[in-house]
Amino acid sequence: SVFIRKCNIFLHATFHTQTVTIHKTTMPRIELQTEIKADKNVVFDLSRSIDLHKISTKQTNEQAIAGKTSGLIGINESVTWRAKHFGVYQNLTSIITEYDRPNYFVDEMQKGAFKQFRHEHHFAELNCGTLMTDIFDYQSPFGLFGKLADKLFLEKYMTELLTERNRIIKEFAESDKWKDVLIE
Repeated sequence: SVFIRKCNIFLHATFHTQTVTIHKTTMPRIELQTEIKADKNVVFDLSRSIDLHKISTKQTNEQAIAGKTSGLIGINESVTWRAKHFGVYQNLTSIITEYDRPNYFVDEMQKGAFKQFRHEHHFAELNCGTLMTDIFDYQSPFGLFGKLADKLFLEKYMTELLTERNRIIKEFAESDKWKDVLIE
């Protein structure tokens, strides 16, 4: 969905701040667009903050256990997360493979439950803030069983996790809370 916005006047008929698009390809793709009334640099840094990620994933008790475990992650840095999903604790290691501050960065899984994933984070200036776009491509393990899991629950689950993460980024960026996490 594309929309044009001037401050609080929407020229498109939608009045939401997040657009979710799920593309059906060989790999599931989840795209989220979130409008945030805050400076692009702040939104970019909140998106790569290990500390804010911990806050946004409290429902899965995510903890950074190796690599970069606090502060802001950057190019060629990795983090290993331990979290409880579907009642099972899992570890997932991702690395920042592309980085263009404050416009774009990519994290990709090195080890974990997925066969693979790539998460692109894009940031564009709006008249009154930032448009944050997430593009999350992933491939489940276990062939046909993995594809069935995608259709039955995994794609929805991942969309909800990313949407909650973006809600927290927006909440912190649009208030003074960001100052508590961006200390560097």
